[in-house]
Amino acid sequence: MVTLGFVTDAGKGQGANQQTNGAAPHVIVMFGATGDLARRKLLPGLLHLSCSQLAPELRIIGTSLDELDSETFRKQAQKACSEFAHHEVSEELAEQFIANLTFVSQQDGPEALARAVAEQREVLGGQAPLLHYLSVPPSAVMPVMDMLQKADLVENSRVIMEKPFGVDLASARKLNEAIHERFEEEQIFRIDHFLGKEAAQNILAFRFANGLFEPIWNRNFIDHIQIDVPERLTVETRAKFYESVGAFKDMVVTHLFQILAFVAMEPPTELASAAISDEKNKVFRSMRPLDPNHVVRGQYRGYRDEPGVSEESDAETFIALRCEIDNWRWAGVPFFLRTGKGLAEGQRIISIAFHEPPRSMFPPGSGVGSKGPDHLTFDLADVSKMSLSFYGKRPGPGMKLDKLSLQFTMEETGHAGDVLEAYERLILDAMRGDRTLYNTAEGIERLWEVSAPLLEDPPPARTYDLDSWGPNAVHPLIAPRAWRLPFERGWRGKK
Repeated sequence: MVTLGFVTDAGKGQGANQQTNGAAPHVIVMFGATGDLARRKLLPGLLHLSCSQLAPELRIIGTSLDELDSETFRKQAQKACSEFAHHEVSEELAEQFIANLTFVSQQDGPEALARAVAEQREVLGGQAPLLHYLSVPPSAVMPVMDMLQKADLVENSRVIMEKPFGVDLASARKLNEAIHERFEEEQIFRIDHFLGKEAAQNILAFRFANGLFEPIWNRNFIDHIQIDVPERLTVETRAKFYESVGAFKDMVVTHLFQILAFVAMEPPTELASAAISDEKNKVFRSMRPLDPNHVVRGQYRGYRDEPGVSEESDAETFIALRCEIDNWRWAGVPFFLRTGKGLAEGQRIISIAFHEPPRSMFPPGSGVGSKGPDHLTFDLADVSKMSLSFYGKRPGPGMKLDKLSLQFTMEETGHAGDVLEAYERLILDAMRGDRTLYNTAEGIERLWEVSAPLLEDPPPARTYDLDSWGPNAVHPLIAPRAWRLPFERGWRGKK
């Protein structure tokens, strides 16, 4: 738990009011309000935004297919916030937040939702903008869009959409066309919570604010890049979802490719959403179509025993692949991406491996190069970390070299308590109309286009053991290089 000094009284807190200037009071309509994402992330996040005064004044309307009354929904929300909130909030403010929640069942139709929105808008002065959060499965997206249109809740509104954004190029185009019949592109916020993490945004700051690294951020100095997101959890209750989607559509298209764009993009003309989206989309346009021969799919032993999974399922719970960006900066530099369920560790790592210098001047047995190339590593965990590894001389006679590292963690700055959880940041950005960390229709469609060869001719899914690092075929995929994970040395602890 992190206690924020400015949440002990509603109107207090140095700098709090300064941060609400970017957005007017909002009515938030949360579709799927009784689901797992709302319970674990959205309601606790909105509690923090509201009580810390980082967000403007809010009125939140929950809605789903469940037939609840507002009082029952408030009790569920209170339990969710108590269980999953990342920040401590005073009891008085928490009670005030819960008391302002209302619920409308989708079973009651668009008229009931329109009435509830009008009532909450009236509380905020009558013209408050709307933010619709669609925490619903793909099959429910268009019925929700129809409901918003029938309730006349499209004008002066924005909509946040959860992944997946289609399952291939044709479905993504169809979905975008249908949504654009109701909403302009500027109103649509396709969310990727990976990009909301402090560590992901720190990649931009690190690259473009430091003269030391930007000049070497290219093919002349970088040998390869790894983006590695193994997960210890199995599919658990999501087996039905994984049967239809798999690890590639669930994680790579929507998350890992977005992180790749942050790593590979050219400097934007300004730190603004349109400029950054332009540079990300240039990266996607430069990506070569995926080669199925450079992809390893895997399925952990026991997956087919999960409820709802076919005995002959070929759905992947693991995927590793090589992709390339065919532009001036990155020509010839491979990007290796890996993610999967039931693996040995849970990590979110970006590793930039630099070219190795000639070793001829060092005597045999000196140790130079024995631990691989120099690496710059970003840890995308909630408490972000960075590390720069290099060779240095071991004290004593002779020329013996050891692999050393410089490490940084957000905890060392004294600002760890200021870090927003990813969903908190992204919801706040949507209220302000800032699409910097959101995906665009053009970018999503291009990624499905790049993915087409793999989707049309996927290699078979190889079995792997739980608590391993995936199928053994991942090693020939990256050879003669080696995977950065598992680390030979762990992160240093806080002193």
